[in-house]
Amino acid sequence: MFNKLVNYFTHKDKIIRDNRWIFLSMLVGAFLGLIAAFVLSIDAFELAKNPNVILSCSINSIIDCATVGKTSYASMFGFPNSFLGLIAESVVITVAVAGLSGVKFPRLFMFAAQICYTLGFIFAYYLFYIGVTVIGAVCPWCFLVTITTTFVLFSITRYNIREGNLYLPKDISKKAKQFIAKDYDKLLLATLIFALFATLILKYGRGLIG
Repeated sequence: MFNKLVNYFTHKDKIIRDNRWIFLSMLVGAFLGLIAAFVLSIDAFELAKNPNVILSCSINSIIDCATVGKTSYASMFGFPNSFLGLIAESVVITVAVAGLSGVKFPRLFMFAAQICYTLGFIFAYYLFYIGVTVIGAVCPWCFLVTITTTFVLFSITRYNIREGNLYLPKDISKKAKQFIAKDYDKLLLATLIFALFATLILKYGRGLIG
């Protein structure tokens, strides 16, 4: 069993191997994001019943999900933002599992998925910005969503660029494929993740640990 699993992710064909790692990254990222969205949804119900409830992730004045959850930014569309995560991450998990099974999705479907998840990525980073600059508190589960959203977006973007699913002009598509062929997208991903953690450390310092 273990050998089959190793062989599955070390396929001789570079594209097949890369696809499997891409969909695995999507699956792990979406699964963790789904867990975070589920917990945030439960917290939203708890806060609705009792605004003074102490949540499990309310650790100190900085790390406090309740502080974030009670703001209007936590329900920007009239319902908890986490509900969107429950829907989106479930779809991504389905796509990832199908992708790992060898399913090749229509170009238009993957293009639509790219647009939708890019919007989700922008929304996640907007909420992260609001948390840092306006609310002044950190919700660990929200931060996990930001991290997983980043991983999933980079994974799906890498796949769509290589497969030509983004309807880009030929010259731009060629440059984009060269970019990912050299794994510059992975470097960009690592830089972005580092920037997220660095932002929290620079903003809150020791407040994150005590």
